[in-house]
Amino acid sequence: MAEGADTDDKTEDPTQKKLDDALKKGDVVKSQEVNNWFMLGGATLVLMSFAGSMSEGLTTIMRGLMANAHKISMDGPALPSLFMKLGSEMLSAVAMPFVVLVLAALVGNLIQHQLVWSTEGVSPKFSKVSPMAGFKRLFSKQSLANFAKGIVKLLLLGAIMVALMWPEQNRMEGLVRTDVMALLPFTQVLALKMMGAVVALLGVVAAADYFFQYRTWFTKQKMSLQEIKEEYKQAEGDPHVKGQRRNLRLQKSRQRMMAAVPKASVIITNPTHYAVALQYERGMEAPICVAKGVDAIALKIREIGGKHDIPIVENVPLARALHATVEIDEPVPAEHYKAVAEVISYVMKLRGTFRK
Repeated sequence: MAEGADTDDKTEDPTQKKLDDALKKGDVVKSQEVNNWFMLGGATLVLMSFAGSMSEGLTTIMRGLMANAHKISMDGPALPSLFMKLGSEMLSAVAMPFVVLVLAALVGNLIQHQLVWSTEGVSPKFSKVSPMAGFKRLFSKQSLANFAKGIVKLLLLGAIMVALMWPEQNRMEGLVRTDVMALLPFTQVLALKMMGAVVALLGVVAAADYFFQYRTWFTKQKMSLQEIKEEYKQAEGDPHVKGQRRNLRLQKSRQRMMAAVPKASVIITNPTHYAVALQYERGMEAPICVAKGVDAIALKIREIGGKHDIPIVENVPLARALHATVEIDEPVPAEHYKAVAEVISYVMKLRGTFRK
């Protein structure tokens, strides 16, 4: 009952971390029907494209062997050499069809999921040898679905074979009196018809089975609200992760602040420990703080200000007061208007911005 209740509680879609963990463990969506369909499709392609050349190559090999059987030496190292030669010739005759079948098998897996290297699936587990666990698997939803799928495939494939072979029954009765050379083309055409029909049918079965396997897998990956909360706590509670995020935020904030220093109208310092960069343009209600900092950051603000010819005014009490009361991108507090106005007026007079 508790296990069923736990399963019922898993109503939330899995997080990306849960899906990534499942992938690392080798727990991926896999439909054997998709693999079978690609293998059967590859076999059909081989029969259509390479049956003639493959049969000719093998026929040539066997004819040569039979015609020169009396000349073949079977003594000493001659026999292994003969087997090596026959093996290489036969391999070259079937090499391309074999490559097609291997590619079909690979594509059948890769189209369902990316390559996964995991030992989780082959690691020993007690549940794999437990009679009770085996009994549960025997009557699980997956087993029942496989049984129903097998019955449906058997009935459909039987219907296809009857539909294709029934019209040919008269011709098939006369095959016993047909020359072997005439029998092969007829057999090849009939085989291609049946395989084409089976490929089309199993394509539908494979698509339906993949959808079923995906839904089953996705349902298994679902999480309860408690699991999501725990995962969030672990991610947020990791000091290393929190430290990295904090450092990244500080770094980006400092970069944006330093990029705004060239827009400043004046930099007020104390003179070595504090630096506050203010921007003022005609029409503003009050100057805005674009950058501030102490020690190394203050030194960097003064350095950037010097490169852009921004006036630097030393005012110890004002620099300390502004650093303590004004935030980045905010206007100067009203209690500092008078002191800041005097500094701005002084700077503008130096620059000749306005005259008395």
